[in-house]
Amino acid sequence: MAGGDTEKKAVLEMVQADGADEGCVTFVLHEEDHTLGNSLRYMVMKNPDVEFCGYSITHPSESKINFRIQTRGGIPSTEILRKGLNDLSDASKHVLHTFEAQVKEFKLKQGQAME
Repeated sequence: MAGGDTEKKAVLEMVQADGADEGCVTFVLHEEDHTLGNSLRYMVMKNPDVEFCGYSITHPSESKINFRIQTRGGIPSTEILRKGLNDLSDASKHVLHTFEAQVKEFKLKQGQAME
């Protein structure tokens, strides 16, 4: 097939050292940058079960993040990542709804001022 790759590359990989527990995992997020990395790190660090969370971008020309999570008490890092992503999604939805409501209110006030 010319010009198209039908296989889809994985968006998320899990990298775990041999013998390491589930509470210490590095996730590789492909096609992402600081926008997701920093906001997701912030949301994950709010969780009291997280001992360490950080991310790095391997090289400016690569669009992938190495995202590391270490947890306390043997809690799997995958659960913490899932919760962080859900919390970030909820926060983003709240911001979007608040913004849309304010835009609507502003437009209504502008319409009343024109009359």
